[in-house]
Amino acid sequence: MKKIYLVLTMLAVTSFAVSAQTSITPQEASKHIGDTVTVCGKIFGGKYFDKSDKKITLLNMGAAFPMSPLTIVIDEENRKNFSKAPEEFYANKEVCIKGLVKEYKGKPQIFVIKEEEIALTK
Repeated sequence: MKKIYLVLTMLAVTSFAVSAQTSITPQEASKHIGDTVTVCGKIFGGKYFDKSDKKITLLNMGAAFPMSPLTIVIDEENRKNFSKAPEEFYANKEVCIKGLVKEYKGKPQIFVIKEEEIALTK
């Protein structure tokens, strides 16, 4: 009986550790392609491409463009989920963003769907 209890306890601890959220810096994002993580850092500006076909919003996290180690992407259909223009509101603010790290042209990016996925830290 003690062995069964020990095994169940070990399984519970292991599953908790695996499900624990990884928190990283924008500079570490390239090492986490395919992982869901929380990234905390400064937004160094962004741009809304309102004249392009896809009308996306890009936020530069960790450094100014083109040196930003992580790009936050808001698609046209999700921009309506924000109460203020993200490229203006989040500029020069410290934030944490939870999401799946993907790669685009060799650089990491995270797609954000709604305002609640970006938390101000200061």
